[in-house]
Amino acid sequence: MIFRKLGRTGERVSAIGLGGFHLGFAKDTGEAVRIVRRAIDGGINFLDNCWDYHCGESERRMGAALRDGYRGRVFLMTKFDGRTKKSVAHQIDESLQRLETDHVDLIQYHENIRLEDPDRFFAPHGPLEALLEAKKAGKIRFIGFTGHKDPIVHLRMLEVAAEHKFRFDTCQMPLNVMDAHFRSFGRQVLPKLVEQGIGVLGMKPLGDGHLLKSGVVTAIECLHYALTLPTSVVITGCETLERLEQAFHAADTFRPLGNEQVTQILAKTKALAEAGRFEPFKTTSMFDGTAKNPEWMGEAEQMIEPRP
Repeated sequence: MIFRKLGRTGERVSAIGLGGFHLGFAKDTGEAVRIVRRAIDGGINFLDNCWDYHCGESERRMGAALRDGYRGRVFLMTKFDGRTKKSVAHQIDESLQRLETDHVDLIQYHENIRLEDPDRFFAPHGPLEALLEAKKAGKIRFIGFTGHKDPIVHLRMLEVAAEHKFRFDTCQMPLNVMDAHFRSFGRQVLPKLVEQGIGVLGMKPLGDGHLLKSGVVTAIECLHYALTLPTSVVITGCETLERLEQAFHAADTFRPLGNEQVTQILAKTKALAEAGRFEPFKTTSMFDGTAKNPEWMGEAEQMIEPRP
């Protein structure tokens, strides 16, 4: 396994990370446990998850897998949806209970997909207050944010964070062979993260399988492209042991792509990438969990006070 620095955190993490959402698609808890433990035994130490994945089942399955000494071998990350201090504190505690641990190494503000989401994060009685209290209590170590919709929102989050003199430890976003051509996180956000020393977590290297439907790239090409970018971790979903072995094969065979190889891959994906055809997470609401379930954000209790 390849290991890389996670931004300025001082941590070294596996270049391939195991996605938590797809664990909910494993045929049962036993299969999910086998996938997680095989991943760890094979050198993957970065585990991704989220409070809302499969109504908490992804976290419960991962928690079961982390028994018997496995928890101490991983860098564990989860995400939260709350937009208020109260809802975030509650979701942190629920995630810890499901994951069967007293702390997570990294927690991230999930679905930063609206232009007002950065303001919500820093608002009085908002998520950051809960996170800082949780960090002081030893429940979390590092703080990041995620999003899949539009790089404009990520850029605004970085701007608002700078206004508050706050630097995130990590940032998660889609990085793949189609992203390079349409609303590109790789072109617009990635350079700023590298410049600021923020750990880069690439997700959707296969676009939840949609990229492969284009017929012009293979899974290994997609993973190698994402690994070639200045990422700390490329997170990939594995609902079967076979899919996990594909990820291991990508790591085993990886050599950074040269400029000519990157040019060739981007040339054959350019026309197909127009209008986000194979990136529905950018162009449709089908991946917007917080839009479909506003109660996850604690909106009923939310009042954003104007910033001074």
